[in-house]
Amino acid sequence: MTRSFNTAGPCQSDIHYMLSPLVRLPQLQQFIAQRNYFVIHAPRQIGKTTAIMSLAQQLTTSGQYAAVVLSAEVGAPFGQDITIAEEAILGAWENTIAIRLPIDLQPPPWISTRPGQRILAALQAWAQSCPKPLVIFIDEIDSLQDTALVSILRQLRDGYSNRPHAFPQSIGLIGMRDVRDYKVASGGSDRLQTASPFNIKVESLTMRNFYVTEVAELYQQHTDDTGQIFTPEAVQLVFDLTQGQPWLVNAIARQLTEVIAPEPKITITPAMVEAAKEIIIRRQDTHLDSLAERLREERVQVIMEPILAGQGLPLTSNEDRQYLVDLGLLRRDPAGGLVIANPIYREVLPRVLAQGPQDSLPLISPSWLTTAGELDTDQLLHAFMDFWLQHGEALLKSAAYPEIAPHLVLMAFLHRVINGGGTLEREYAIGRDRMDLCLRYGSVTLGIELKVWRTRQADPLTKGLEQLAGYLDRLKQSSGWLIIFDKRTNALPLEERLETSLAQTANGQQVVVIRL
Repeated sequence: MTRSFNTAGPCQSDIHYMLSPLVRLPQLQQFIAQRNYFVIHAPRQIGKTTAIMSLAQQLTTSGQYAAVVLSAEVGAPFGQDITIAEEAILGAWENTIAIRLPIDLQPPPWISTRPGQRILAALQAWAQSCPKPLVIFIDEIDSLQDTALVSILRQLRDGYSNRPHAFPQSIGLIGMRDVRDYKVASGGSDRLQTASPFNIKVESLTMRNFYVTEVAELYQQHTDDTGQIFTPEAVQLVFDLTQGQPWLVNAIARQLTEVIAPEPKITITPAMVEAAKEIIIRRQDTHLDSLAERLREERVQVIMEPILAGQGLPLTSNEDRQYLVDLGLLRRDPAGGLVIANPIYREVLPRVLAQGPQDSLPLISPSWLTTAGELDTDQLLHAFMDFWLQHGEALLKSAAYPEIAPHLVLMAFLHRVINGGGTLEREYAIGRDRMDLCLRYGSVTLGIELKVWRTRQADPLTKGLEQLAGYLDRLKQSSGWLIIFDKRTNALPLEERLETSLAQTANGQQVVVIRL
């Protein structure tokens, strides 16, 4: 059977292309040998479950341990009822163990004891009866909340000193977040704030993304199986777009090999990679949807909003900033500062935020297209000005992030424009105080810079022209738009300030200045 690129759940080596998952967690076997307890946290769809399932199977096959991956997710609905949570979890564990471990390594019947001690008692009895030291990986641990979460963490801590003969030799907690970010409802906070219920952990590990050489190695498996070739330039572009995020690497390859170029004789090129990227962004599959859902969280918004606006970060805790890194939304650039994790996320996140204004748009006739179907930028400007005068300010209220509401409404309008077959690319970063947009439609490329005129600030026209000149140079364009949103408290009414004018950059590029 031909293998495929996996985008749903743990990889299985007989049907999926996959790299050795343990290469990205080299410390685990040493931790287990040293009888350590630990945490593995990383964003979804990065390979955590694949890695620990592979390691558990390897450890058990070696004959040294009885190792298994168990899930705590079934206890999630019962956060305040430890009795029901424990029953649900132990029932699921019993079923999983019966499938994944040989009979001689399976536990005795679970002991019925007092609520809040059943996990402790079950693991203790199992460790005492098992002929091999137990290694337990508890997946989806951070799906638990409140009483159930704290109780189970404390039960694991209580049994820790009795390892390995009367408690598992090693336990790993697996989830998206580190211990301190597990959700509880106590003390006026919705986070644990401390690792104390599981302060026996030796370390919190995270899984890295693929290196570019690993992307090439993964894709080479498909070439070896089918003969289909990825050009080196295509592989490099995949890495540049994804920064090695495993789900994205697989998702692009799946689109390439099953949709865009399903015939093995077709060589994969960078242009095909770009097409696959656009499909993924438009589809917003489960992985991207779950990531975008995080944008609603207050601690995420307080950091993401200024990044999207190009402003500096407000006073935030290191824990909150690390939380966004742990979720996979941001990464720390070696050159300095927090940046969006990869170019695909950089496209997806503002697109998701612009969905509210986009859904609120009135019917707009595509007057910006010529009879030949080409984009006419003069007509586009007229259509945009009419749209903003009639609907712009009203639509600002539909934007989820008030600080960048004008940006989101503008993007919603431009998305309506490109629905006919164009693309919209975005550039933004901390401290740049701007957002750059590149609208491509057929043979037309339009570079747009967005600036905000805030209270007690100078008119951003001069700085905007200087910044736009550099952007247009990178796009190799001789003209563009500079849009200035007037958000001063004493700004004139829209009807009086709405205007366009012509300007020129120091590099001689022609610029339409649009004041809103």
